[in-house]
Amino acid sequence: MPNHSIQDKVVLITGGAKNLGGLLARDLAAHGARAVAIHYNSDASRDAAEDTVQAIRAAGAQALAIQADLSSAAAMERLFAEVVAAFGRPDIAINTVGKVLKKPITEVSEAEYDEMAAVNAKSAFFFLCEAGRQLNDNGKVCTLVTSLLGAFTPFYAAYAGTKAPVEHFTRAAAKEFGERGISVTAVGPGPMDTPFFYPAEGADAVAYHKTAAALSALSSTGLTDIGDVVPFIRHLVSDGWWITGQTILINGGYTTK
Repeated sequence: MPNHSIQDKVVLITGGAKNLGGLLARDLAAHGARAVAIHYNSDASRDAAEDTVQAIRAAGAQALAIQADLSSAAAMERLFAEVVAAFGRPDIAINTVGKVLKKPITEVSEAEYDEMAAVNAKSAFFFLCEAGRQLNDNGKVCTLVTSLLGAFTPFYAAYAGTKAPVEHFTRAAAKEFGERGISVTAVGPGPMDTPFFYPAEGADAVAYHKTAAALSALSSTGLTDIGDVVPFIRHLVSDGWWITGQTILINGGYTTK
């Protein structure tokens, strides 16, 4: 039976500077990862990336932060190549990159659609491509999607619509990589209490989301806490390897498939 622990593994987390990605980086380092490479997109996240790097090292793991715009296949290839050069082939690859747009479908411009597709679908596709090429056998891959994939709702056509293809990318990659022992999953949190959530929502929508989940009353904010998502992803990229090709909604009963 292959070893599915996190101990001594090399981890890559895109969007790993802060919020859920940053907490995952810290958590996997604390659970014994040998090295954790984090990606961040812009200069605005540089300080957060450096803080996360220091936290990873304090937990006893090697760390590397890489800045890149991952909306091209070439950029994704360079990202994985940098990780391989620094630490060797990764064992665990987690993609938390995403962009939200809340707008009536009739008001979404072509430029906005192209950007959403590039960030949410294209980057996820080529992340899986490079993971399939570069991961060690018995590796683990997980991509962040959204619980809105289980919703019947207006205004999120460009967001949920460009996350939706990742479900099929996940199934296809799981089938193709399975003979090498690589598991591939997608995780869809509910609205999370992070700065990623609030700019896209008005006050009325925030109030609704804070009461919409079955377990909202048990959350300090009513929203999904990133601390409640991290253990599930950790499980999927370790002992939960037998779960593959699936999209799992972690949302306290906010939506269901």
